[in-house]
Amino acid sequence: MYNQWDYFITRKVFSTFVATAITSIVMSLIWITDSWFESPYNRGHDFLGWALIYFMYVGLIMLVFGNLVSISVEYIQNKWFVHNDWLYILLHASFGLSNGIWLQSGMFAVAGMGAAVLYAVIDRWIYKRLEEDKGTISFIYVPILLYGLLWGALQITSSPLPPFTKEAAVEFATSGEGTDIDYFPKRIGMWSGVIDGFQVERETTAKEIGREEYIVSFTETWRKGKVSGSCVQSYKVERQSSALFEMKGGTPPYYYNP
Repeated sequence: MYNQWDYFITRKVFSTFVATAITSIVMSLIWITDSWFESPYNRGHDFLGWALIYFMYVGLIMLVFGNLVSISVEYIQNKWFVHNDWLYILLHASFGLSNGIWLQSGMFAVAGMGAAVLYAVIDRWIYKRLEEDKGTISFIYVPILLYGLLWGALQITSSPLPPFTKEAAVEFATSGEGTDIDYFPKRIGMWSGVIDGFQVERETTAKEIGREEYIVSFTETWRKGKVSGSCVQSYKVERQSSALFEMKGGTPPYYYNP
């Protein structure tokens, strides 16, 4: 048997979850469709990633500040305007708007007001449902279903990823800075020259070992009279990942001043 306190906690938890989820969905859609960010690939994954980030931030604010405000407003409503739900929603909106005003951000003001209004409307709707002894648990599945449908729609409409070729693997492996790889060709090929009297050759190669999986190797050889040597650094490269595969050979006896 549930008492009034149980219903109160249930209402606030449900309102927080649903309002946070819907707010994160809207903000994520706005972000990933912005022309500055828009990517034609894996837009469904991008949507879920940003939705999770917004859910955590918005959820924390709504859980602490939002519920504190809501409990205070509800106390005032029960004391002075019991049947005026529109005033209840309006007070929530004003507090939501105040965050943006305090941060001097129009975007945060609109987002805060929208989230607060959404919370208040959901809270009143659940309150009426509980008064009529009707179920509310199924309402939680609405934003979850929206997440799934939007992820699927965005993923299906995304452009297919371009093939990950040897050239792309080399480009990815050489994209960093501050390592010995900086001195090697950025494309498959060879560089040769003289460094401190040593005849030096540096070669970049790529070998396919699986579907969109390559071993990218950087081989350096040097010779000066009877002194010679070589060293090899190899990396296992896949789309968006690179790991050291093998390192062998000596250290070049000269400074890197190509």
